[in-house]
Amino acid sequence: MSILVFGHSGQVALELARLGNELKLPFFFLARQDADLCYPDKCEELILSRRPAAVINAAAWNAVDAAETAEAEASVVNGEAPGAMARACAKLSIPFLHISSDYVFDGSGHNPWRPHDPVGPLGAYGRSKLLGERLVRESGARAIILRTSWVFSVHGANFVKTMLRLGEERSQLNVVGDQVGGPTSASSIARSAVILIQALLKGEASGTFHFSGTPDVSWAEFATAIMDLAGLTCEIVPILSADYPTTAPRPLNSRMECSSLLDAYGIPRDAWSHDLEHVLTELKEKSDAT
Repeated sequence: MSILVFGHSGQVALELARLGNELKLPFFFLARQDADLCYPDKCEELILSRRPAAVINAAAWNAVDAAETAEAEASVVNGEAPGAMARACAKLSIPFLHISSDYVFDGSGHNPWRPHDPVGPLGAYGRSKLLGERLVRESGARAIILRTSWVFSVHGANFVKTMLRLGEERSQLNVVGDQVGGPTSASSIARSAVILIQALLKGEASGTFHFSGTPDVSWAEFATAIMDLAGLTCEIVPILSADYPTTAPRPLNSRMECSSLLDAYGIPRDAWSHDLEHVLTELKEKSDAT
């Protein structure tokens, strides 16, 4: 039986597809034309009709700033749709893996956020992700909610690719230095997702877990590492978030306590520098080939 994956062209979905091919896993990926998360009931009907062995939700509304003026739409995609998926899984008694975000927290303090710490999203995107978590839990499905942060890969638009582009164009860049978190490669999330869905299929415990790369750094520190590893001479100047206003507020503290994932499933935090090297190498190979 197949494992349905909502998501087709996102960073995590593409890495799941790559890993699935390597490991010969029975993934079946759903693009937007197959399952539009703007229509949660249809997502539920699709699961019920296909009767898969398990479901992974790797799709989301990720436009953080745009969500501020389109919260209703973001709440459907990030909230109601995962809830509908989970209800279908509950009806079929199959497991569900849902990927969430550090944005469900308010970013206060300096301690890493634990899975059961009080939530308090700062903006519409965080509220939409929190709604999804609540509806998944209320569905009664045997589910794992995996919160992660600062995702990067060779795919799509992300911080690493933006820094590489700007680093080639400029001699100096101002980058926020008071937001701290764990950069996390989409490939490491995919590897963790495979372990978790296999554990769920064996009937092991569900719950909410955190997964992010190590060590925790500021965006400015991450940008400096990108420039250094890419051999770019662009200087990174740390600035305050207040000096770089965005439509949606960003959490200052995105540190995540990930020990429960290690304890329960043997999944350690990956060193983001190692994954970053692989991403930079692949991007260079692609650039040289064109």
